[in-house]
Amino acid sequence: MSDGRAWQGNVKVRLYERVRERGYDSLTAFAEARPTASLVALAEELGPDDVAGVQVFSGLVAEAEQSRKVTRLVRGQLVRELSQHLPNGWPAALDDATRFDVAHALARWTTYTPETHKERVRQARAALRATPPPPGWRPLGPDDALLLTLLPDEEA
Repeated sequence: MSDGRAWQGNVKVRLYERVRERGYDSLTAFAEARPTASLVALAEELGPDDVAGVQVFSGLVAEAEQSRKVTRLVRGQLVRELSQHLPNGWPAALDDATRFDVAHALARWTTYTPETHKERVRQARAALRATPPPPGWRPLGPDDALLLTLLPDEEA
């Protein structure tokens, strides 16, 4: 995408045309059918040359805000980051390499958290560090029991 095609034309129209072509009525439905796929993987599936991961995320945030499901989106993004950075699940022990992988996943999660949920994510990160999940824990979607205890749905 270095040629900038992802930013040409009407991005929203392009995203929703591609989602509908694949049989989904929303970007959220498309993404939730692929709960462990990274934002980049979702973008590449929708258009390898003219869709960017950040555009997918922006559309997901807009839909989550509209449906009042931002917390679910935030949990889902943690699933995506953990799947990418800890593909074998939560490490049994934190050595230099695994500590970096955990920190990287949690930092990226925070980066992709809407401002309205930053404090809740900070608290969830602290809880994960204070009481790590069982070794091998690998949530496969936003409704994972542990994720629901860390970030319960409390939409205003």
